[in-house]
Amino acid sequence: MPVVAEMLKASEAAVVSRVSLRDVNRAIDEHILPDAFVSLDNGRHVLAAACSLIAFYFESARRLTSEERLFTIRTAEARLARARLLPWSALLREDWTVHHEFLTIDLMPFMRGASERLGDLAAAREIVTSSPDILGGTPVIRGTRVPAYDVATSMAAGHSTERILETWPSLDAEKIRLASIYAEANPLRGRPRVGDLPEGSVIITDRRVPRRRKTG
Repeated sequence: MPVVAEMLKASEAAVVSRVSLRDVNRAIDEHILPDAFVSLDNGRHVLAAACSLIAFYFESARRLTSEERLFTIRTAEARLARARLLPWSALLREDWTVHHEFLTIDLMPFMRGASERLGDLAAAREIVTSSPDILGGTPVIRGTRVPAYDVATSMAAGHSTERILETWPSLDAEKIRLASIYAEANPLRGRPRVGDLPEGSVIITDRRVPRRRKTG
């Protein structure tokens, strides 16, 4: 599992926080997340353990005011800073309750959730591999020649696990789930090039819709 002090890419932090990439960027730009938990060197990165605070901020928006949420995060900041060198097992034994006037807020569910999703991210990293000798370096499911992004695209398109397994019988339900997590944490840039489909891909339809010409 990733360590508490690991710095995650913004897209990885979005997966672990269970929010959108836009929300992660907002947490950074608006200083919702303490600056000590953010790095802007060579891209945007967030402290792994701090993903729990991002999750808390956005998930509690309907019940708590912005001031109450920010107070909670600032109170937890000092505790998390002290605990950042601890393993996750020790972190989850800490007291994560915050008292604010008449409110008592428990951050433990968010800590547990971030820990579980970090475990999924670590498993996704392990199950996907890339080698110049396999499909020219295309990320594939370890031990197969199945492109991870093709599997994730199939899931995103609404195809059932059963249908995906019929297409790629070397997979199983867990590998399919982890492929989707990997693709979400490592989004591809730009559009795929026409005629450059990974080996084993099948074009289901090639219907093209002509562009409308502007009138007048």
